[in-house]
Amino acid sequence: MRSVQTSVAVPLASVKPLDRLTSYRAFCLQRTRDALAAGATRRERCPVDGERLEAFADVDGHAYRRCPRGGSLYAVHVAPPAQWSALLAQVSAYRQSPSAFHADIARERTDTVYQPKLDWIVETLRLQGLERPRAVDVTTLPSQFAELLARSGMFAEVATVDEMELAANPQPPQGVPADVAILLESLDRVPDAPGLVRAAADRVGAGGLVFITALVASGFDVAVLGGHNLYLYPPDRTNCFTLRELEQLVHAAGLSIVESSTPGMLDLEIVQAHLRRDPAIAVSRFERQLVETDGEARQAVQAFFQQQGLSSFARLVARKT
Repeated sequence: MRSVQTSVAVPLASVKPLDRLTSYRAFCLQRTRDALAAGATRRERCPVDGERLEAFADVDGHAYRRCPRGGSLYAVHVAPPAQWSALLAQVSAYRQSPSAFHADIARERTDTVYQPKLDWIVETLRLQGLERPRAVDVTTLPSQFAELLARSGMFAEVATVDEMELAANPQPPQGVPADVAILLESLDRVPDAPGLVRAAADRVGAGGLVFITALVASGFDVAVLGGHNLYLYPPDRTNCFTLRELEQLVHAAGLSIVESSTPGMLDLEIVQAHLRRDPAIAVSRFERQLVETDGEARQAVQAFFQQQGLSSFARLVARKT
């Protein structure tokens, strides 16, 4: 199984600046409250292994629980599929509007977020011997990434499918199946993550590839900050799987893992930014010592997180066999 590390440094300010996240996060939290007010389902058990979830944290009025065996985190309350789909559409529209911080750094995010993901996908296709594949981008519509895929000229066809609709209606499409399915943070947002992975696997033919990216609870910054992590909020982070449980989801869908990597570069910077914002966050002396390293030592610590699967950003590639 392939595991990839990276030494490309990307500043937090050009990806998801903590100091400018507040209004976007508040929008997401309020829209989630509105969606839940119309009716909510309470999640009591881990969708991966069936364990009863245990208390974890209250995130601005939204309860999160933890799987005692696997360590994954889940927002306890979710709305019915139609309401949750509408919620994701509202959040996506706001994210792409001039009101959100994303608009101010759109060019930077294309260069530092989307383009590296496209490069990763294209390089993997080359290594796996897939030329001009048919791709399906599983996301909340409209998809900025699908436009980038189409413009690349590397794909014979690029289709998009709504992630909530696919999870709720997993029938395989008519006609020729896709060669590639792409789920960028979809498993973070969709309440029925196991169903979505199975449905995505059904969308590709034998030998096809499924690409997955996700925030993971087993990564350093999520593990250290816990419920104080400002990047943990619904609906963007309805689920936060550990790397091990993310791999279990993939295997349960009948896929074999080709790559499992945590190539994140921002774990130390994220914790450091949180501690500057709120010095009262409790961290151990050793954790603080790690966060305060600089130069070659800092690079070595982050490289260790990548090598050992301990960064909070995960990438997986799985093959349908």
